[in-house]
Amino acid sequence: MKYRYWRPISIDYITPGYFPDVALYMKVNGNFVMYKTPERKFTEDDRLRLERNFMEFLYIRAGDMMEINDYLENNLAEMLERKDISGIVKGRILYQTVVNYLIDVFERPELVSCQERYVNLIHLMLLHQYSSTAKERIESLRTVTGLNYYIFGHSVQVAALNLLMHENLFDMNLDGLTDVGIGSLFHDMGMALISDGVLDRPDALCGVEFHKLKQHTQQGYEFMQQLGVFSKSVLDIVRHHHERYDGSGYPTGAKGAAIPITAQATILCDVYNALTTDRYRSHRKRNGMTHEDALKLMREEARAGAYNTELFNQFEEIMNVILMQYEHA
Repeated sequence: MKYRYWRPISIDYITPGYFPDVALYMKVNGNFVMYKTPERKFTEDDRLRLERNFMEFLYIRAGDMMEINDYLENNLAEMLERKDISGIVKGRILYQTVVNYLIDVFERPELVSCQERYVNLIHLMLLHQYSSTAKERIESLRTVTGLNYYIFGHSVQVAALNLLMHENLFDMNLDGLTDVGIGSLFHDMGMALISDGVLDRPDALCGVEFHKLKQHTQQGYEFMQQLGVFSKSVLDIVRHHHERYDGSGYPTGAKGAAIPITAQATILCDVYNALTTDRYRSHRKRNGMTHEDALKLMREEARAGAYNTELFNQFEEIMNVILMQYEHA
């Protein structure tokens, strides 16, 4: 997979004088061209030049990512407190740091047992959610989709949306919300255990390949369960996020109240984000649905039995309020 070789870095957090001395590259017509050598310092003039040319990202080699991740995660809390950075930029920095973390985990699944890293990231996501406006959150998350690393951006967006949904609908303490964030962030962990031949297929999957892809829910659940560090709530989200209220989902075919309520909420966030996000396959772009069209389709599916109708109605109300706040900001 291409993300194994190159990683995007927002220029927002390439801080002159602090950012590690690594080579930086630009993406030009699909090719990666060196912008600066490791020996040359990144300066404020560099930042201004890139901004004038509407360059949001530079790229680094994956081999330098461990050093960059250490820098970003160690300085993230401080960056989010800075007064000279807008809420939108803070969100970009936060969400892209989480994406980079997920890429690490998908390449080395054993890293998922390191609780300190993901708990800290979830807490910072909650902090940003409490301190930012709807416009800042939406604009920040849109940047994540622009990276064209669908599975990682999708996981971050589902986590952000699910945290918001649980905060509004359920009486949860910090530990409970943290579990929701962890489960959402890792809900597609099983994808890391499926062969690249299936995930990288440029065209539609055949029946056997689609069956293998569907196994990601159970495989992710079993892998995380055997680590012995995740709560039942986290494991429920990972295992049941493709179930359907009428029993037509997978992997267990659970029906109605047999699907844990936290997993039911995750299902809605997962489907909504999948419908509204642009997707790329064989260099062809499939535009995501509009907010209105996605909710219309989901409403029809809820009436047909796919989702808990009461929970969907609450979800729809939350999403409409967020969109209204965004449009009037």
